[in-house]
Amino acid sequence: MSDAPLLSVSGLAKSVPGGRQLFEGLDLALEAGGLLAIVGESGVGKSTLLNLLAGLDRPDRGEIAIEGTSLGGLDEAGLTRLRRQRIGFVFQAFHVLPYLTLRQNVALPLALGSPERAAISARAQTMLDRVGLGERGDGYARDLSGGELQRVAIARALVHRPALILADEPTGNLDSETATKILALLAEAVREGGVAAIIVTHSAAAAAIADRTLELTPAGLVARDAG
Repeated sequence: MSDAPLLSVSGLAKSVPGGRQLFEGLDLALEAGGLLAIVGESGVGKSTLLNLLAGLDRPDRGEIAIEGTSLGGLDEAGLTRLRRQRIGFVFQAFHVLPYLTLRQNVALPLALGSPERAAISARAQTMLDRVGLGERGDGYARDLSGGELQRVAIARALVHRPALILADEPTGNLDSETATKILALLAEAVREGGVAAIIVTHSAAAAAIADRTLELTPAGLVARDAG
């Protein structure tokens, strides 16, 4: 078994159209079982960083590797396959499909990789139960509130037991009680499943569940002082 971290980032740099540098020289290592919170001012590039880690965008310079596989060495088909099999992404904008039922939405990562419909449906239902939407599995996403859509998105991100979970403001649309439950679910998935997770957040409660908190700055990631 390799001794390499589950996620390894070195010398990462990214600018936006117009030439403004978001960050450069960014280094990061995250082991399986690690839960990291990333904070920072609006516009510093937190969501962009998650997109880079997921292979949804390409850096200007630097290297990203997941389980020893360099994202820079993969074509679009390879990146799609990696995301489908090894990454769970909770988008800030949900990306839940309104014309599918909740169970179908949650099952999507499984349905793309397996023909066993009964097992897929059962696993999706289990995840809906865990986020408190078990009774709504046959309902449609178009009928949900923002907080309920976020819970569906989180269930979908966890359903295929990914190696790396990337969550962009996962509690941003949730009331405090639901947010606490969702954060506990994310922490449980990390610690029981031996996966790694990165949460980008403005929430002190969300950052508090992490093993460590880093602040994204134009010079890269720096340790955030407790308190």
